[in-house]
Amino acid sequence: MPGIPSDSSSLIPFALEGSSQPPPVYPLQHGLRAPIHRIHISWSRGNLLNVTCLRPPPDQQEEMAREDDGIGGKAIEVLLGGAILEGNIGEHKRRRIAYESVKSYAFLHDKKISLAKMETGDNLSAPALTYWWQYTLEYSKSIRDILGNARLHRPLIEDPKNFLKPEEVEQPIGTKAAWELMEIFYVDMQLLSWLPERLVDWLEGYDSLLSKTETVHSKLAILQRKVTSMRVVEDEPGYWNGLAAALAVGWLDVVAKLLRLHGSYDPDQFDKRETENGLVEAVVLLVSEMPRMRPNLPNGKLGICYQTKHDYIKGLEKWRVKVSGLESSPFWVHCNHRPTRDGLINLLHILLGDAKHIADATSHWLELFISHLLYIRPLTNGLEGMGNLAEKCMNLKPSANNGLTSLLAGILSENPEIVLADCLKAFGPWIVAHAVDLLTANSEYTDGLLNEERYQLGGASIGELYMLVYAQALASHPLTWQVAPAYLSTCLNQGRGLLEILLLRQPVQNYRVVLKTLEICHLYELGNISTHIMKMAGMYQWKHGHKGLGIYWFQQSRDRTRLSQIAHKLFDNIGKSLSDDSFKQWEGLMELLGSDVGIAGGLEFLHKYREFKRSLQQIVNGGTVEAAKKSTELLVQLMRNPSTPQRFWLPLLLDSVKLLEWRSGPLLGVSETNLLLGKLQELSMAKLRPDFHGGELKPNALGDVRLALAKNLGRAILEES
Repeated sequence: MPGIPSDSSSLIPFALEGSSQPPPVYPLQHGLRAPIHRIHISWSRGNLLNVTCLRPPPDQQEEMAREDDGIGGKAIEVLLGGAILEGNIGEHKRRRIAYESVKSYAFLHDKKISLAKMETGDNLSAPALTYWWQYTLEYSKSIRDILGNARLHRPLIEDPKNFLKPEEVEQPIGTKAAWELMEIFYVDMQLLSWLPERLVDWLEGYDSLLSKTETVHSKLAILQRKVTSMRVVEDEPGYWNGLAAALAVGWLDVVAKLLRLHGSYDPDQFDKRETENGLVEAVVLLVSEMPRMRPNLPNGKLGICYQTKHDYIKGLEKWRVKVSGLESSPFWVHCNHRPTRDGLINLLHILLGDAKHIADATSHWLELFISHLLYIRPLTNGLEGMGNLAEKCMNLKPSANNGLTSLLAGILSENPEIVLADCLKAFGPWIVAHAVDLLTANSEYTDGLLNEERYQLGGASIGELYMLVYAQALASHPLTWQVAPAYLSTCLNQGRGLLEILLLRQPVQNYRVVLKTLEICHLYELGNISTHIMKMAGMYQWKHGHKGLGIYWFQQSRDRTRLSQIAHKLFDNIGKSLSDDSFKQWEGLMELLGSDVGIAGGLEFLHKYREFKRSLQQIVNGGTVEAAKKSTELLVQLMRNPSTPQRFWLPLLLDSVKLLEWRSGPLLGVSETNLLLGKLQELSMAKLRPDFHGGELKPNALGDVRLALAKNLGRAILEES
């Protein structure tokens, strides 16, 4: 694969011509010392690359042969795409998400089919039902829980100077942030009336993903580390900058905690700062009483909730009168500490929605965008005008785009195709395959756009195409391929055929894999594929010497053709060597094959022949006259049966010599003895043919049998006279 030469510690693909985006850098964690002699790159499963780093041969650099860190080199895997936001997701977590999310996905689509049948009787059309968004919201919440809930590391003793929330054991992942963002704009209809507040909550959880240095979270994190060593926090410019940034994005609880760290609250101070402390506390009260257009607040959050627009407007007007009154209060003259005075007035300007002060307080365009919605346009309902506002914020605060910002820009552009493309690029095929249902939950236009069959895509829709991409990624891994059928089965145009190909390509040498494949075939009513897989498993086991398991799979698939071929082969092998040891060698296969395989009665003869041999063995071990008579009856039945091959006649008669010479009297009558003599005569004539095969018998076998039959005939004549 072509790439820009590097220091062998990273892989940099060439950027496309005309692309404004710099090429991504993929670090190679090989742990080898320089120099690297050669690098081999090849595709692995999914979007993984196999990268093999080879060291120089010992004759070129002998000292490397004495090192312990891999004399030959190292082979590693490199994940392409989504490396910035998804770097903290391990392979095991991706598999867990894939297995757990398929349940929610299958349940939602089963619900869709059942509702479609009730409404229109057509299970292929997407049901445009009034309450469908509620089912989709339940589905979205279940997926959100699968992506992980924040687990906080709370210290045993709370530090009063800690104003940020406790550190999370697991860092937030970009996939969950993107999922919640789409849920806010596309699914939850109850959020439309308090959309700005919901974006504030979202930013509080995922602001650290926007950038490592240019966010409110990064400012507060730096301030958190410094505040423990500050003796007078209000003298530090970073203190007031952090306060303004937190207030601009609506983190009121952080603002209140930071203001309470002000030096005027110190009871041991010598200066008279009562007025200054009163002004600080007044701002804290105003922040705590800020009207918020939302149904409720989590524990520890500040503000006064209003659920109706009328009540909110009235509360907002009264509150802003208080803020304006404090801003023009004469008590500011008595505040001798200038940084406190300027900082508090700046906070009041932000509370009043001053665009300039809000822009100065924020670092990222997305933070500025949410600040405008919170303080300047708090009654925003829906996406109206949001696109223009976002564009203005981007011009005021140019920031490097990542997956989340590109996703929000696509959402505000009201183009679902761009949204899915950005998701696929930044977060991979999993989120795109599951997000199609979110985008179509409340929009018939989007549903028609994404589910419309397109001739250019071979009759598939855009949503189906993304589903096939995700299913292909699942099918490429040996631990997730069994999840892919759940998604392929929902693709009505191409999914069925690809599902059959996937099942037919599974290895048949593993018994458990075959059982899992057959279970999937049964689940999706693929009887023909199931039969073909069992035939493939039977052929594999038969060719590799597992004759019994091969026959088992042929019987399960009802492959009478191959069973008949095996029976013919078994018949021929037994016919070539009719010794007792040879017969025991094939007795197990005869038991497995049974007597119902149609080869002109061949296997039925072998089973009767086996009974005859067992009865003779009982006579050898001291059998009774009844056992001898039973053996004689079996002999006559075999010789009269037209399906008994001619090459078995002489071995049967030779085995029966002891019966013919039974001491207590003849066991065969005259007619039965004549029957056997006739068969012996036919056998004598057949020996003259060049193609005759009599088996591995002693040369005088024919004479011994003729003598025994003659003796039995004589005794039978005497007995019947």
